[in-house]
Amino acid sequence: MTDLQQDTDARLHHALHSLAETAIAAGTETGVQLTVFRDGRLVADVAAGTAEPRGARPVTPDTLVYSASTGKAVASTVAHVLVERGLFELDTPLVEFWPEFGAHGKQGITLRHVLTHSAGLPALPLDITVEQLTDWEWMSAMLAGAEPRWAPGERVGYHAGTFGHLVGEFVRRATGRPISQVLADEVAGPLGIADELYFGVPDRELPRVATLENDPQGHAIFTSLPDQFPLFQAAPRQVVPDAVFGNRADVLTSDLPYQGTMTARALARMYAALVGEVDGVRLVSPDRLAALAAPALPGAIDEVTGAPAIWSVGYAAAWPPASGSDASGDAGVLRDVAPGHPTSFGMGGIGGSGGWADPVTRVAVAVTKTRFNPVDASLMQQVTDLVRGWES
Repeated sequence: MTDLQQDTDARLHHALHSLAETAIAAGTETGVQLTVFRDGRLVADVAAGTAEPRGARPVTPDTLVYSASTGKAVASTVAHVLVERGLFELDTPLVEFWPEFGAHGKQGITLRHVLTHSAGLPALPLDITVEQLTDWEWMSAMLAGAEPRWAPGERVGYHAGTFGHLVGEFVRRATGRPISQVLADEVAGPLGIADELYFGVPDRELPRVATLENDPQGHAIFTSLPDQFPLFQAAPRQVVPDAVFGNRADVLTSDLPYQGTMTARALARMYAALVGEVDGVRLVSPDRLAALAAPALPGAIDEVTGAPAIWSVGYAAAWPPASGSDASGDAGVLRDVAPGHPTSFGMGGIGGSGGWADPVTRVAVAVTKTRFNPVDASLMQQVTDLVRGWES
């Protein structure tokens, strides 16, 4: 690495650190992690603030942070790695390994349909409880017995709360292992981050998890939305993540593969190993990378959100959105957003965390935060703007 590269990287790290400290001083954030990789090399790894709303425990690069739908990209990565290994194909029907899933005409639903949110199973039961959500067998049986809302591939609609269990049970049936174990064995372990990237957090690791707090203004705006709000039709409000939900031990320790608890460093490292090589590890081939990152449903309208479908095969295409638009994860997919860089892909969580990568520049970025804001992801947008400027 040249002296010029070192200087440029140092300036980016300093700018990200200043951004984090300014947000914390202003009271808009409590604790944050900001990580950037380029060409498989760690460029910036910022941790600032506290891991508790009113405590002294600092956020460190090792602090685990519940990050909501950010974890959908992790589940997708597990699936793509198994496809890369030849265990199944994107067009393998789920019933090949999960026969009872074929009830009510679901025999034609493939892994590709699930990853592109076109399987026709976007909604959880309106009366679902958190206890049912965290019961793997109950969720799997419910999905196996569900009636699809449309034929597979006919339409698309954000599978907000069903995505993870559809992927996860298919993976469990195909491998004989829970998806959390497959994540550790096939993705996190080879990358040296098995203790930083989780669906369900082991009990022994709970002391490392940050305690979230709800942003008062954002939380008030979100809770004032009517029951008819599109997201609540797919994921009823009693199971839509907020700080209280994300602090529950049963949520943190359960496999919910549409969510995740992680460090920004681990998430960015995973994305970096998708778009290139990290310490000798590359998760997918260049051809598979091109296929998974490209928009899968151009011109389609999302049946759940009413907005243009943004999905690639397992991720959000051209994400994050362009500067000045909304990058707020689950909330962001409920409205039109300005397209971001055409080759980037990623996934955000409703609280403001998220990650993305760009196969062209081979940059990977992750943001985790402890102040949960469902309507504002300005920190992600500011980080993205800084990184885009650094890229150029």
